[in-house]
Amino acid sequence: MLKRILSISGKKGLFRLVKQGRNMIIVESLIDGKRTPAYGTDKIISLGDISMYTTEEDVPLSKVLTSLKEKTEGKPVEAESLTDDAVRSFFATVLPDFDDERVYTSDIRKLFNWYDQLLAAGITDYEEEADAEAKADDAEKE
Repeated sequence: MLKRILSISGKKGLFRLVKQGRNMIIVESLIDGKRTPAYGTDKIISLGDISMYTTEEDVPLSKVLTSLKEKTEGKPVEAESLTDDAVRSFFATVLPDFDDERVYTSDIRKLFNWYDQLLAAGITDYEEEADAEAKADDAEKE
């Protein structure tokens, strides 16, 4: 699911990949539903390719979002009103071993903003297809 959700540098919000062309892609804003082209010169990153730094190994964004959903009981975070210390403190409950030196408060705020946008768009399943298939295989073996 997150592989098709994109962040485009210089454009506000998140986008859903609609269609791929030769030199561009068509994306749909999760905020207002408007479709626009994004070109190869734009810095585009899939949420499925993002991970968070921890003291051990990097954790995929899908796992962080799932943990965040559990902590908030599926409700928005609305971090704009929180102080920087409160944002970091709350994030420590979501991902206790995050790397305090390499994960900036602005990164955490962006994550919370993305989470709120995904919720507003009705996207609440953050597992990637490969993760879901592996869990299904494990369940069949038991």
